[in-house]
Amino acid sequence: MPTTSRLFVSADLSAGRAVALDEEQANYLLRVLRLGAGSEVRLFNGRHGEWSAVISGVAGRKAEVSPAQQLRVQPPPASPALTLLFAPVKKDETDLIVEKATELGAARVRPVLSQRTQTRTVRLDRLRKIALEAAEQTERLDLPDIADVAGLDAALAALPAGTAVLFCDEAGDEAGAPWGGEAGRAGPMRAVLEGLKGRDAAILTGPEGGFTREERAVLRGRADTHSASLGPRILRAETAAIAAMTLWQATCGDWG
Repeated sequence: MPTTSRLFVSADLSAGRAVALDEEQANYLLRVLRLGAGSEVRLFNGRHGEWSAVISGVAGRKAEVSPAQQLRVQPPPASPALTLLFAPVKKDETDLIVEKATELGAARVRPVLSQRTQTRTVRLDRLRKIALEAAEQTERLDLPDIADVAGLDAALAALPAGTAVLFCDEAGDEAGAPWGGEAGRAGPMRAVLEGLKGRDAAILTGPEGGFTREERAVLRGRADTHSASLGPRILRAETAAIAAMTLWQATCGDWG
C-alpha cells in the first residue's frame, strides 16, 4: 500500500498550481512527520481525482504544495448510493459510526432523532473532521456528505427520490414479551437486500432501546420501506450500523 502522506484539500487541483495548506495540515507534515521542502505528498479534493505533489514552500507554520501529476481520475458518484441514517449515541460510539460509514463507502450520513434517542446534539464539525481523516486513510477520492441532525420524519422526507429505506427492526410484536417476542419479527437482512440490488438505499438504525412500537408501525406502513433483522442477538447501536452497511456493500454495493 502507498505510504506517501495523503491530504484532502478544498482547492482546485492542476499541475503546477500551488495549494496553501491550513495550519493543522502544515503542522502534521512539517512537525509530526518531519517532512520538508521537496517531500512528496498526495492530494485529493473530491472533484479532480488524486495528484502527486511536492512541498514547494515552507514559511514558519505555513506550507504550500504543488501538484505535479494526476495519479487517479475522479470516478463518477457511486451507483447505487448508500445513505446511513443513525440515531446518535455516546460521543465515542457516534464517532465510530461516522468513521466506519466513511470507510464502508457511504455517500451520505445523517444523525436522526427518534423517540428513544438519548443524545440529542452532535458536533457536525467534529463528525466532518472524522469523515475527512477516514477518507484520507481509506483511499477514498471523495468525502461523504455529513448532514445536520434531524427528526426522523424530516430525515426520511429529505432522502433523494427513489431511495429505498431499510430499517433495522430487531423487535417482535408481542406486547409484554422481551423485545416483543418472536411474532412479527422482520426477515433476515441479507434476504431483504437481495430484492434491492441496483437501488439507492438508506439504512436506518435506532438508538439504545430500538424504535418504539409507534415508530415501527409508521415505518412499516411507509412506501418503499423495508424492515430487516440482523439476527437473533440484540446488537449495540454502533455494531448494528456497521453490520448493516457491511451486508449492503457485500450484497448490493461495490464489494461484488
